Amino acid sequence: MTTQSIDLPLANSQTGKHKNTIATQVTVTNIPAKAVLKPTGLALLKHGFLTISGLIMVFPFVWMLSGSMKSNDEIFSNPLNILPEQFRWETFVETFNSAPFGLYIMNSFTVALFTTLIVMINSAMFAYAITQLKFKSRTALYFVVMACYMLPGAVTYIPSYITLANMGLLDSHTGLIISNAASVFGVFYLRQVFLKVHPSLIEAARIDGAGEVKILWAIVLPQCKSALATLFLITFITNYNSYMWPSLLITSQDLNLIATGIRQFFIAEGNYGLNWSQIMAASTIAVLPLLILFIICQKTILSGIADNGVKE
Repeated sequence: MTTQSIDLPLANSQTGKHKNTIATQVTVTNIPAKAVLKPTGLALLKHGFLTISGLIMVFPFVWMLSGSMKSNDEIFSNPLNILPEQFRWETFVETFNSAPFGLYIMNSFTVALFTTLIVMINSAMFAYAITQLKFKSRTALYFVVMACYMLPGAVTYIPSYITLANMGLLDSHTGLIISNAASVFGVFYLRQVFLKVHPSLIEAARIDGAGEVKILWAIVLPQCKSALATLFLITFITNYNSYMWPSLLITSQDLNLIATGIRQFFIAEGNYGLNWSQIMAASTIAVLPLLILFIICQKTILSGIADNGVKE
């Protein structure tokens, strides 16, 4: 690093008749090249890593979309080609008409939507109770709920099946919704978010005479829009893509969800492994509603990534 002195003339006259030159010393700092290139190189390294990671994550979807417009010979050709020789858009029409995928998607969308709404309501109420209400056993209650998170999901299948059978809710969307209406992850996630809400807002609302339900609805939830959107998206995708539990509970063909419907069509009908382009087209049709939902929720989710809670 070096410094240089430069003499600058300064005109100081109101009438223009007299001019004074003042020697002003300016220090010029020469920054070493390495100091300039280091942040730029680090930024390029980060962007390169993120770009490669993004390409790896999106490649299965690109390959699925590309394979849906190829023939079987093109899919298994060597070397592999990302773009098909001829775009066979009619595969989507043939696949959609070969099975009631529209009904399956509607069933999955309906079950996932109602399940997600119920999960968000009871998770928000439970998380509010263990964060904002004061009672002796709230910590113990929270640890009991979190202990249930350690149990594998398959462990609950038999008792849930017996309970729904006694209630007469087998082979119904109502039984499927009720059995998935509680989420330990939802409680844990919203608890961590509600802890960031400043207690002064809650106390001020209580002084003004607001009830607990109104405080939750008008004070707490508006501060956590991005977290609610994230929980909505995660819960919806989980229930939309659910396969094992619906395949055990649902036996009627017209009540199948999209994952079960695709499996039955391509395996039970003997088409599995014969026409892979239709399999990929059906998978693309099934994923499309989730992509649309993510695009809708993306702005709300990204706006809250850097949210540090409510400050006083």
